[in-house]
Amino acid sequence: MSTDQAFAAAYREHYWAVSRFVARRLDAGETHEVEEVVADVFSIAWRRRSELPEAPLPWLYAVARNCLANTVRGKGRYRRLLHRISHHETVRHGQVVDSPDAERPGSWVHEALSRLAPADQEALRLTTWEELSLDELAVALECSRGAAAMRLHRARQRLRAEIDRMQMHVRAGDGHRD
Repeated sequence: MSTDQAFAAAYREHYWAVSRFVARRLDAGETHEVEEVVADVFSIAWRRRSELPEAPLPWLYAVARNCLANTVRGKGRYRRLLHRISHHETVRHGQVVDSPDAERPGSWVHEALSRLAPADQEALRLTTWEELSLDELAVALECSRGAAAMRLHRARQRLRAEIDRMQMHVRAGDGHRD
């Protein structure tokens, strides 16, 4: 199979998996951003099509993680700019209205997950949401299988500890004691 054919097959087979991967990591309602990141992923895959492995999905996830990091950095710069503008308007007695998604409720699992380090979140998401095996996780994280296993183990321990902390906080807030 030629590299062009391998790319075409990877695109057909994995476009939606990569789209879901990206969508789960960006804010809901940001369809255009998801499409832009996915386009970047496959643009990079096209340029590097001679490097596509036989099982390209974990490799595509690794590319997507890097593209997402660029997008998140850009969003951070944008938010800092909005904050500066907001501060400027507040000082001049102007009015700035919060974004409608500023206070979006989330489930307790997402809250616990959000309290973990980004590396822990990613290891858990890749194995749970993307259903990657340990070998595929190692490819996506660009590390050895042993390092991937250790990262996953530690991430699971930290998530369990965070969930336990949240449960203790809820019980303490309700006036219950263990």
